[in-house]
Amino acid sequence: MAENNFSVVSAKKLGLTFETSDGPVHALSDVDLEVKRGDFVSFIGPSGCGKTTFLRVIADLESATSGEITVNGMTPENARKSRSYGYVFQAPALYPWRTIEKNIALPLEIMNYSATQRKERIDRTLDLVNLAGFGKKYPWQLSGGMQQRASIARALAFDADLLLMDEPFGALDEIVRDHLNEQLLKLWARTEKTICFVTHSIPEAVYLSTKIVVMSPRPGRVTDVITSTLPKDRPLEIRETPEFLAIAHRVREGLRAGHSYEE
Repeated sequence: MAENNFSVVSAKKLGLTFETSDGPVHALSDVDLEVKRGDFVSFIGPSGCGKTTFLRVIADLESATSGEITVNGMTPENARKSRSYGYVFQAPALYPWRTIEKNIALPLEIMNYSATQRKERIDRTLDLVNLAGFGKKYPWQLSGGMQQRASIARALAFDADLLLMDEPFGALDEIVRDHLNEQLLKLWARTEKTICFVTHSIPEAVYLSTKIVVMSPRPGRVTDVITSTLPKDRPLEIRETPEFLAIAHRVREGLRAGHSYEE
């Protein structure tokens, strides 16, 4: 993969404090992290540890109050303006009055792609997420897993090289989640995107990632960055291997060391 040494996301001493009526809330503190081109990085930690907040800082939906961050070598604001990333939310967030293909077309319409370009990109991304033939359906006619795949297709439609995913499979049952994890790995291999993925699931983080970022309770800090030794080709059965279980154990120990289960 070309230029895989390039830092797509680079954070140095990043902090974010929210001012509230009850006083300041320290959401992130001294976060140092490099995400290289082609990485699949999962963020895992207890609820409220700043995983989603960090994703939102990358996306310029929140602004850091200290430290530095660049996205594709730019400020998050400039990266947003140059359409450097696609964002997949926890819920599919599809417009119910638009068909699947028209939901996928939405960012392309905003970016003034021609009708011909829109059709080509919609067809390509529907095929990428295994939804070819479902473009004329409405969201309510699809299962939850299919809706989330449509949401991923929308994020891929304008071909940004960075994909930000905030617990996209958290609300789905385990069988569907396993299937979508497999599909996401295949999609990542085919597109060579850089992916930042928030999850609460240790097996999901270990199965998907080249790197796992373990975060502490608020204020969110990076307590461990685990580089996966698993091969890129990962059948679901790999989750039963000693190598997989050893990585999962290290993640679990990192979470315990951060007192993640104390409220």
